[in-house]
Amino acid sequence: MSESVVIGAVIIARHGDRQEFYQDPDTYAVTSTEITPLGEAQEWQLGNLLRSIYLNATSPSYIMDIAPYTSTFDGTQVEVYADNSGTDEVIMDSCAAAVQGMWQATTAENITLANGTTITSPLGGYQYVPINAVDPDTDLSLEGTTDCTAFSQRTESFYNSSMFAEKAKESAAFLDELSPYVGGRSVELSNMWNIYDYMNVQSVHNATYTLPAAYLEQAFTLASWHEYNVFSDSSFTGVGNIAFQTMLPGVLSSFQRIANSSDPLKLSYYEVSYKPFMSLFNMTGVNNAGVPAALVDYASSIVLEVRQSESSTEPLIRFQFKNGSADANFTRYSMSFSGWNGASGADVPLSTFLTAFEPAAINTTLQWCNVCGQTTERGCATALAAADYANGSGARHQKITPVGAGFLGAGLTAAVFLMALGVLLLLGVLTLGAGRFRRRRSVAAAEKRDTKLRGDELELHSEANSLAQAQV
Repeated sequence: MSESVVIGAVIIARHGDRQEFYQDPDTYAVTSTEITPLGEAQEWQLGNLLRSIYLNATSPSYIMDIAPYTSTFDGTQVEVYADNSGTDEVIMDSCAAAVQGMWQATTAENITLANGTTITSPLGGYQYVPINAVDPDTDLSLEGTTDCTAFSQRTESFYNSSMFAEKAKESAAFLDELSPYVGGRSVELSNMWNIYDYMNVQSVHNATYTLPAAYLEQAFTLASWHEYNVFSDSSFTGVGNIAFQTMLPGVLSSFQRIANSSDPLKLSYYEVSYKPFMSLFNMTGVNNAGVPAALVDYASSIVLEVRQSESSTEPLIRFQFKNGSADANFTRYSMSFSGWNGASGADVPLSTFLTAFEPAAINTTLQWCNVCGQTTERGCATALAAADYANGSGARHQKITPVGAGFLGAGLTAAVFLMALGVLLLLGVLTLGAGRFRRRRSVAAAEKRDTKLRGDELELHSEANSLAQAQV
C-alpha cells in the first residue's frame, strides 16, 4: 500500500490527574473532585504533542489544509466537545488545558485599528478555542452508562457470575491485606475501582503514604480486570459497550464530514472519562493487536486518523493510541471486527468501518431509553410520551365537533387578545401600575387596599381605551 496522507482526525482523550473521588460500584454514580496542576500540565503536554503531529505543516502526519499552528485557530475546521457532568469540572478543565497546548498563544492573534494601532489578544495572543460543554442531562453522547437500568443490571449479573466469584476467591487474601491502606473503604472485589483509585491518588499526592512493594500494581491489575468486564461486552451491540455506542453517532458523522471535500471540518476532539476507552478497545478489537485490556492512564488519547491513499478509492481509518504520560508517542494498532479481520492491513476502508459500526450506534434519546429500559430519567419520560403519541395514541383522541370548534375559535380569539395585551405590557405601552401599587401598599392602611386595587384597574382600562382610540 502506498503511503497515505492525513485529511482529518477524531481525537478522544481522557482527563488529567485529579484528586480522589468515589464511584458507586453498582450504578457508577460519582462524587465531586478537582483537577490538579499536574493534571493540567499532562493535558497541555498532550495538546502540545498533538499540535506537533497534526498542526505542524512539516510533519508527515500534518492534516491536509488545516490551519497550521503558525497561523491562528480556524473555528470552521475544528469541533471540541467535553463531558460536563455538573458533578465537577475535571473533564472541562482538562479539555481547556489540552486545547491551550494545541492552539498556543501567538502574536498573530491581533487586529489593527483604524488609527493604525495593533492590538494583540491578552496573555501574548491567547487563542480562545470554543469548547462544547456536553451536559449529560440533555445529551447522552459522552455518558451512555448514567441511569442506564440495563447497564446496572448487567453489572449486577457480572457480580453474581461464577467468573466473579472465582476471581474474588483468588484475590481474597490480597484484598484483606489492603485494609490499612484504603482509607476505610470496603475491600470487596466489587469495590475494586475505588480501592485502586484511593491508593493511586495517595501514592501521587501524599508523601507520608507508603505501600508494600507491588501492592499498587496488583491493585491496578484487579481494577483493570473489574472495569474492563463492566465496560465491555461479548456482543458487539451489547449494553456493556454503551459507553462508546453513544459516542458513535458523533464519531461516524465526523468521519463522513471529513471525507466530504465540501465540508470544512478537519478535526473533532472529545474529552471524556476512562469508560469509553474500554468499550472502544473492545469494539475495535485492538486488544488483539496489543492494546492492554486495562485502565488507561490520565491524559491518554486515541486518534482515529482519516487518511487518503493513492491506492484506495475511499478514505481509510487508522487507529493510534498513547497511554498517558508513560508513552512518549502514539503507536499504531490494527483493528479487527466483523467484516475486518485485521490481516489486510492496519488501515480500514471508511465504508467497511461504517458498515460495521453504524448498527451499534445509539442515535437518539428514545433509542437509548429503549436499550436501557429507562422510562423517566434523562429525558425518557418526554421521549417515550412523544413516541407513543407519534405511534398512534394521538389518533385515539376524539375529533373536535363543530360546536367544539366554535368554542375553540372563541378561546383562540381570547388567547390572541391576551397574548397581544401581554406584549403591550412587556413593551411598556400598557402598565398595570404594579410599581405604584407596591409603593402605596407600603404606606396605606390594610382596609384601603381594595379601593387602591380598583383604582389600578381603572388606570389599566383608561390606558387601554386611550390606546384603542388612538388606533381608530
